[in-house]
Amino acid sequence: MQNNIQAVKQFLLGLQQTIIDALEQQERLGGVDGSSDSKFVIDVWQRDEGGGGRSAVLSGGQVIEKAGVMFSHIHISQLPASATLRHPKLAGSTAQALGVSLVVHPKNPHVPTSHANVRLFVATPNDGSEAIWWFGGGFDLTPFYPNLSDVKHWHQVAHELCQPFGDDVYQQYKAWCDDYFYLPHRGECRGVGGLFYDDVNTDNTGWDFAKCFAFMQAVGQGYLDGIVPIFEQNKHKSYNEQQRQFQLYRRGRYVEYNLVYDRGTLFGLQSNGRTESILVSMPPLAAWEYCYTPATGTPEFELTDFYLKPKDWLAL
Repeated sequence: MQNNIQAVKQFLLGLQQTIIDALEQQERLGGVDGSSDSKFVIDVWQRDEGGGGRSAVLSGGQVIEKAGVMFSHIHISQLPASATLRHPKLAGSTAQALGVSLVVHPKNPHVPTSHANVRLFVATPNDGSEAIWWFGGGFDLTPFYPNLSDVKHWHQVAHELCQPFGDDVYQQYKAWCDDYFYLPHRGECRGVGGLFYDDVNTDNTGWDFAKCFAFMQAVGQGYLDGIVPIFEQNKHKSYNEQQRQFQLYRRGRYVEYNLVYDRGTLFGLQSNGRTESILVSMPPLAAWEYCYTPATGTPEFELTDFYLKPKDWLAL
């Protein structure tokens, strides 16, 4: 198992750097606000309990207002409640968790916020039985001023990467994403979805470790295949102050979701994780407005009336 963990670790470190390079390229090419040489600041850290990570954060760019691309490989002496809720027999087990997680908050309201995560858990039960492993992850898109072609492109990428793994994989993990990234107290989805999966192992999918790992690799590459064209289609569009304020208002929903519902945030905090890395997903600026209701027929109204509801996007 240790050889498998090392292979996944090397892939994840390479994926992190590939994404960093692609996002810095978007910054150099510029947008409506110009270009910049803003780069990711790399922070390598160690964890007292074992393991550590490599965090990369870009702030204050002309294209990207804030982005965090985080790699971690941590050792856990006792799995927290957020992990064992679905795996009660593993309560108190030791574990390793490794993955890449990222959130990108663009400056231009016409470019969506995006998120991706790929991870591997390996838990060792206290009774000395064989280690239990599973993969999880996915990606999702949170637009402010969406257009249908971008949403269809995003889901087409998701569909194509899933297809080699089974005809039903896209629909299963798309539906899971729609259900997972949902704010019950607002009655709306966080965005237009994508893919979300967890507990991917031989017992649940029939795939061996190599095939599960191949799916992780496909999702990691799929994020870039999906987001880079969306950046290039939208980052040169002009915007006004009203659109900027709407972007900040909608970012408030992102904060609400991450702090109230996101399992990754809860797991990080409950496992004594590195707070700066856990909360790097927060936008640099966000806003809340009391009882705001967009006017019927406006793009702001269309966002919640049409886009933030689960749909078969590829059929539209």
